[in-house]
Amino acid sequence: MDYKPSPDGSEPLTISTKIVVSGGFGVGKTTLVGSVSEIPPLTTEALMTEASEATDDLAATPEKSTTTVAMDFGKLTLDEGLVLYVFGTPGQSRFWFMWDDLVRGALGAVILVDTRRITDCFPAVNYFENDTDLPFIVAVNCFDGMLTHPVEEVREALALSPDVPIVLCDARKPESARDVLKELIRHALTVVA
Repeated sequence: MDYKPSPDGSEPLTISTKIVVSGGFGVGKTTLVGSVSEIPPLTTEALMTEASEATDDLAATPEKSTTTVAMDFGKLTLDEGLVLYVFGTPGQSRFWFMWDDLVRGALGAVILVDTRRITDCFPAVNYFENDTDLPFIVAVNCFDGMLTHPVEEVREALALSPDVPIVLCDARKPESARDVLKELIRHALTVVA
């Protein structure tokens, strides 16, 4: 976290921190970053081409025509003293080499899950459990009346320890996305305390 007091000391202390949103291909990472951002989000969306047909499984998201090729970026001011910089990772394995750079300096991570394709989030869970020291939570993206599995079934399927929070959300809804980020902050603060 960065602390930025005003030069003359008259304004309240501002804290800014970096949050990462990760998960599998097409789970809603770009959507979550865009719905929560108070600025027009920076996205690196590229049109999907025939060349990626053999690599990118569109069975669960047939309407998807673009994909993140580097990162997404948004900004959210939670209150006068806390600013979040939200970075979304690309989901496809050919872009995972960027994850190390994107997580550097982050307070924590959200792993977004689509229970129709729960195995797609295994690499992200593995990465945050084994390759980083970052606290993380799992957010199950429930949208379009999608029936989700009970939280404990999701925990069991992902082999998560009991101390990893799991929350339900709709990445399209700003309030729901904000609640996810707030839960991550609460969790990260208890882990580092």
